[in-house]
Amino acid sequence: MIVLDRCAVSTVDSAGTEHRSGHVVVDGGRIVSVGPGPAPAPAGPHTYVDASSCLVTPGLINTHHHLYQWATRGLATDATLFEWLTALYPVWRGLDDTVTHAAASAGLAKLALTGCTLAADHHYVFPSGGGDVFDALVSAGRRIGIRLEAIRGSMDRGQSSGGLPPDNLVEETEAALVATEQAIRDHHSTADDALVRVAVGPCSPFSVSKELMTGAAALARRHGVRLHTHLAETLDEGEQCRAENGCTPTEYAEQLGWLGPDVWLAHTVHLDAAAVKRLGATSTGSAHCPTSNGRLGTGIAPVRDLLDAGAPVGLGVDGAASNEDGGLVVELRSALYQARQRGGPGAMDARTALWMATMGGARVLGRDDALGSVEPGKLADLAVWDLSGLDHAGIADPVAALVLGSPPPLKLLLVGGEVVVRDGVLRTAPTGELARDLATASAKLQEAAR
Repeated sequence: MIVLDRCAVSTVDSAGTEHRSGHVVVDGGRIVSVGPGPAPAPAGPHTYVDASSCLVTPGLINTHHHLYQWATRGLATDATLFEWLTALYPVWRGLDDTVTHAAASAGLAKLALTGCTLAADHHYVFPSGGGDVFDALVSAGRRIGIRLEAIRGSMDRGQSSGGLPPDNLVEETEAALVATEQAIRDHHSTADDALVRVAVGPCSPFSVSKELMTGAAALARRHGVRLHTHLAETLDEGEQCRAENGCTPTEYAEQLGWLGPDVWLAHTVHLDAAAVKRLGATSTGSAHCPTSNGRLGTGIAPVRDLLDAGAPVGLGVDGAASNEDGGLVVELRSALYQARQRGGPGAMDARTALWMATMGGARVLGRDDALGSVEPGKLADLAVWDLSGLDHAGIADPVAALVLGSPPPLKLLLVGGEVVVRDGVLRTAPTGELARDLATASAKLQEAAR
């Protein structure tokens, strides 16, 4: 049992309940009590945490990432998306299970240190001779100790078929589907407290055939798992889709069976009013990646419009090759700023940003029954933010301090009641070793590409 006492609590429940000074009690991996005032006297052995000057929130949820890209940060820094991909595809040809594990472990460590308790990782690069890179990703998740939505991605449309990736980096359509089904069988869990779930994720319309898109949708629905892809990230993508298919990316996705409550789409920057309405009407989720969109100059997603239409919206870090920071808590402020740049100061407040990073993300990933809010019965995935330092002194509203101030250190990060971070230190793996392994992996990749 863990007792968090004398803390501010933002529950992010449906009523938006908050406690200026309250408590949270965890037992058996779940929240058993939350409320105002001091914690009730525990009946048995427990760990007591004086969390005064702290804010307790649900653990943050990252709805879109490419962890392997942690090994290729700092490249093509002034490129558009298509230029960036063209520059990095040759580097990613050298990816193998060792590099993937090192990059994923480091990336997940950074996410944990910035409040993340569940990360959705979209892995779609499977070079020949690289070993079992998907298993390497899953094992990294277990090593760091946060939950993982492991998305088995795929590409089958190389340059000779009008796609963007080189032919030697794509799979055969049937081989990709077979491997995806095997990943589900090997790693997916339906338990509400699952540490690993698997989703199906053909990469994008400009790197995937219609046959793979429709086959992947049928496969996912046969197994009851979720569907994920990139959509409407750039103007170039929209122009290509109209030229090839005579419709917008959203219309194309709907034609292929890729809208619905079991689907979430990364970026959705360039949506017209009709597309926003369709995502809302079909409960199709969106992973909003503000920092990556800014880094690549792709535009500002219509997040306020999507929320008003009823579409689930969560936050995403995206691959560290297009977001070198790689942390999650900074995305709350970035999301708020971008929404206001697009729609004015009333477009988003701090609590909406926190909702997207918690309950919004849980809805996007279909896990809002067990995650996303601080309520009795839910899993004890909790972030305890230390607001006692210089960076946050004098900010009376702790949620505003978290969202608008500098990223605060974590007093605790709990995943199912297990300590992953304590006093700003990752407790599940040595960060010095993670950094050395990442540097080695990055050098290996870039040397192989020369």
